[in-house]
Amino acid sequence: MSTTQQADGEIHEDQLLNFLVNRLDEEVPLSLANNAQITSEDIYEVLVGACADGTSVSTLCASSQNTPAANTILYHLRTKFEPDRLERVANTLLRKNLDELLPEQVEVCADLHLRPYYGDEDDTDGLYHSVAKRGTTAFHAYATLYARVKNKRYTLAVRRLEDGDTASSVLAEFLGVLDGLDAEVKAVYLDRGFYDSKCLTLLQAHDYAYVIPIIRWGETIQKELSKGWSRVIQHDLTGKLDGHSWTVEFPVYIDCTYLNGKYDENGVARHGYAADAPFIGSPRAARYHYSKRFGIESSYRLFEQAIATTTTRDPTVRLLYVVVSLLLQNVWRYLHYEYVATPRRGERRLWWWPYKEFVNMIRRAAWTALAVRRAVPANRPPDDRFHR
Repeated sequence: MSTTQQADGEIHEDQLLNFLVNRLDEEVPLSLANNAQITSEDIYEVLVGACADGTSVSTLCASSQNTPAANTILYHLRTKFEPDRLERVANTLLRKNLDELLPEQVEVCADLHLRPYYGDEDDTDGLYHSVAKRGTTAFHAYATLYARVKNKRYTLAVRRLEDGDTASSVLAEFLGVLDGLDAEVKAVYLDRGFYDSKCLTLLQAHDYAYVIPIIRWGETIQKELSKGWSRVIQHDLTGKLDGHSWTVEFPVYIDCTYLNGKYDENGVARHGYAADAPFIGSPRAARYHYSKRFGIESSYRLFEQAIATTTTRDPTVRLLYVVVSLLLQNVWRYLHYEYVATPRRGERRLWWWPYKEFVNMIRRAAWTALAVRRAVPANRPPDDRFHR
């Protein structure tokens, strides 16, 4: 009886670091002076190492013997990237090789990710302002578009947000990305920040199936969500632009569940979803399909595990750190499926390789390449307590 064997080859830590540095160098080339004593590979090696280590570029360089000065790296990060160009090439970078992983039909989600700003309240120009959350109303904010494939998240696009940006302007850009995908979009799942007349009009104009949790705007919908059982109703929102107004109509699926002591509450909880999809025929189906996007929370936990820290207000540098962090996740999933998984009849066998281990391998490779300090000066030799 034959047994399934894993491939004979191996991917070593230094090869993982090389893969990431090469990908960044290919997709985001840097123009350095001919007499520069630093290469783009040097910059990206430090950048990837700082993200994997969850530390700042300055801290990593200070503890390394084989890196340029931190000020040199930070100077190039601040001056060699233009915000608009970085967003364009970043999205190309993130989507590279994803066509090999996406099925013919894919579900996509869009979300707003807010990173709190706790600095001077009078120095928040260029930041994104929203309702109070975690003790502040100012945020470094990013919108992400990702494909959901078998409970895995592949980031397709990222966009930095600032005051003046609207949910509909972000959605319009993301729908343009979806229009260019080779895969067919089964449905678009959006968070409640996209619930407005402009976004709903855009979705209908692009003819995408969608599910969005509703916001209790107006007496009509408040009454509907305060009584009755699971049902489907027709609802509308009115939008205004340049003195012109229009009304968009859509079905709302109201799903009712008993709390039974959940969150220390009892009674009936009513959830409303603006939904228009051929595979959604009941309020329970609307809630079930939308719940599948909640995996984004675990993705954000992964995001926070591997991103360089910084105190800079420079939006381009911050966006670059976010892009590299998201790239780490995409590359891990790509390599896991294409190189580590074992081909077999039906689906591939995914061998155990958690994201934390992948990041640790990148970290160790960066430490080795950059000659990170492994010992500290001591004013006297270690005694017997340091030996075994």
